[in-house]
Amino acid sequence: MSKQTLIVPHDFTEVADSALKHALVTANIVNAEVHLLHVVEKKTEINSAKSKLEKLIENVNNTNDIKIIPHVRIGNIFDDIGDFASEIRANLIFMGTHGAHGWQHITGSHALKVVTSSAVPFIIVQSDNVDSSGYDDIVVPLDLHRETKQKLTVVANMAKFFDSKVHVVIPDEKDEYLKRTVAANIIFANKFFNERNISITTEILSPKNFDDEVINYAKKINADLIAIMNLSKNQMFSGISSKHEQNMITNNAQIPVLLVNPVTRANTVQYLFAQ
Repeated sequence: MSKQTLIVPHDFTEVADSALKHALVTANIVNAEVHLLHVVEKKTEINSAKSKLEKLIENVNNTNDIKIIPHVRIGNIFDDIGDFASEIRANLIFMGTHGAHGWQHITGSHALKVVTSSAVPFIIVQSDNVDSSGYDDIVVPLDLHRETKQKLTVVANMAKFFDSKVHVVIPDEKDEYLKRTVAANIIFANKFFNERNISITTEILSPKNFDDEVINYAKKINADLIAIMNLSKNQMFSGISSKHEQNMITNNAQIPVLLVNPVTRANTVQYLFAQ
């Protein structure tokens, strides 16, 4: 198995520590090294940031001796996280999201701006609740976009490493055309995961307040991760709104969210944990 590369943007807050914990659990399972990144605004802040990162690494509970590498860059998180991920060919970025306070105010909407700057998938976390086995149950809201296959590929790669069960959820549409498309997508998803020997379930949920339905379902099955695409426009399902991404990453159950950006043929990206 080749060495994987994970990034944790860290601003010395508790939620960033939570993201690091998720990254360390994942690194142990997928044979990865973890790159800690702190972004400063001025050159005079570099030495202080380096010292803080080194102290953080010394004190972290790294029982599996995962390699943790500190980095400090001058700039802003909205540009530099994505640039850094491209430079080191990262497979996955773990980032904590805050409420009204935190590093450059990383609330739900600002977190989306950071995510959009990179072709690398993100896992957005709010708490450090992660089992040593990683992400055993992954909920996947299914949409009608052509980019869906990209999300399923990333989810499938994760599921193979974590031996996860995938739970596909989809809104119960009333429109006849959408109903037929829903049926076709369910068939496609079952075939896609069955061919890869990944356990899958499918569930039809009410389209009313679909975001809440997804979160409630994830809570019901004690899911470890919700996987979504970063799509903010032209949603075809009535149940999926333009606020879908933000609602998911700030969900009140504090379930981590895998957020995948659409990748065009013009872009290249190492698919998550591709073996």
